[in-house]
Amino acid sequence: MENQLNTDSRDEPVSVGEWMLTILVSFIPLINIVMYFIWAFGKNTKHSKSNWARAILLWLTIVMAFYFFVFLAIISA
Repeated sequence: MENQLNTDSRDEPVSVGEWMLTILVSFIPLINIVMYFIWAFGKNTKHSKSNWARAILLWLTIVMAFYFFVFLAIISA
């Protein structure tokens, strides 16, 4: 059996500095949504950051759907 080292840099943990920059960018309106898509579906993004961005996008979708249905309920009342 052959031992192979995993040299994929996307499997490395995200550093504290990289998380600090990620959180800072996520505070900027409109830029944050664009960056979530880049981080979620980019090929060079680390797996943990990619999963985090996908989770954020799912939560944004759920919240937007909830607000949409609340808006419809208020308008129809």
